[in-house]
Amino acid sequence: MSIKQSVNSIPIYNPKKKNLPKRSEFHGVKAWLKAVQEEIGNDIVFALDEALMCQGNFLGRIDESFIWVYTSEKVNTYNGIVVLGEHIDKDYIDEIDGLKFTNFNRTLEDALANENILDMQGITEALSNYYYSHNQSFDGIYVNPKYMSKFRDLANDAINYYNF
Repeated sequence: MSIKQSVNSIPIYNPKKKNLPKRSEFHGVKAWLKAVQEEIGNDIVFALDEALMCQGNFLGRIDESFIWVYTSEKVNTYNGIVVLGEHIDKDYIDEIDGLKFTNFNRTLEDALANENILDMQGITEALSNYYYSHNQSFDGIYVNPKYMSKFRDLANDAINYYNF
């Protein structure tokens, strides 16, 4: 279990802090995420949008404003890092090509826990893709009962995501 899972606010840009590599400087999401990992250290687990990108469930945006992570490292010297927790249980972590990221169920739970400060486009798109690639079903998804009401609303948005 993580130390914390939701945050109260997103960080404000500080010109005295270092900037991370910009996504627009790289061809492909994985190359960008590897550059971010190299910059801030290997002891990170990507979360939320970045986890969805690692999973292949979300293409991301042209230039990400924030990088969501779990890490025990001190990353407060960088702009745009949002730490969801200092530790996350290995059961919630997947890894591809040296990039560690939260699995889909944990990513969904983190999104529901942080929806008040999160742009929900990524998780809505990913959940829609999940639904339609699983015979119009959410089978295999576990939602913490405390988020069930939020999940129902998000699931409805996901089902109708491509109908707008």
